[in-house]
Amino acid sequence: MIDRKEIEKSAREFISGTGLFLVSVKVTNANRITVLADSKPGITIDDCVALHHHLERNFDRNIEDYELQVSSPGLEAPFQVIEQYFKNEGKEVAVIDNDGMKYSGTLKNVTPGGFDLETVSKVKGKPAEVKDLSFNLDQIKSTKIVLTIK
Repeated sequence: MIDRKEIEKSAREFISGTGLFLVSVKVTNANRITVLADSKPGITIDDCVALHHHLERNFDRNIEDYELQVSSPGLEAPFQVIEQYFKNEGKEVAVIDNDGMKYSGTLKNVTPGGFDLETVSKVKGKPAEVKDLSFNLDQIKSTKIVLTIK
């Protein structure tokens, strides 16, 4: 089986200085390798192809056969790395904390250790109440983008 850490190391070497960031690397027992990467403006197909070719050049299929997929994490996937929080600052997100409490609001003030969530409470007949909630990353079970149709 191909070592996940070796794939990760090779991918990190390739993306260093490009503006891309690595979200995750998974390797199954059947040598199905999935590499998820992104960038602040969004990863392009050309970026995925370039990373795919780089990895194929570094891992010989004649030594060990594998299946390789390189893509973005997708809009509905939960955040896995801090770079995704920075990328999505200012956007609407849904947060579930470790106690199972659900929150939604605008992602703000992202730091390496946490973020603020600007929430708006609406009660019929009363003005909307805006509140900032602060979270440390270790308090969070998941964070996802809220998709809205305009």
